[in-house]
Amino acid sequence: QVHLMNSGGGLVQPGGSLRLSCAASGFILDYYAIGWFRQAPGKEREWVACISARSTNYEDSVKGRFTVSKDGANNTAFLQMNDLKPDDTAIYFCARRAYNCRRFPRDYDYWGQGTQVTVSS
Repeated sequence: QVHLMNSGGGLVQPGGSLRLSCAASGFILDYYAIGWFRQAPGKEREWVACISARSTNYEDSVKGRFTVSKDGANNTAFLQMNDLKPDDTAIYFCARRAYNCRRFPRDYDYWGQGTQVTVSS
């Protein structure tokens, strides 16, 4: 049974850091692309970053601040977020897609439950 579990969110001050986790079960993480999305209140879900066997990709507003990675031994993906800004406040989700990265939520088949990130002083 395929399952993705998000964790690691919380409240952080502007300029702070958080590391989000996406623990996978029921499939081998290394064989899939893992996308990261976020959804702020009243807004559509937006793509943030993605990691596949061949590439990592980032939305322009997070380039240089966010880093995606995978730990194959523990079947877990990570989103390291540095220099956080109030505009980064949202619920963050990981999602699975076969093969390569895409930017649209409809292209992903399984989703984590999300984890809340709040950036505020």
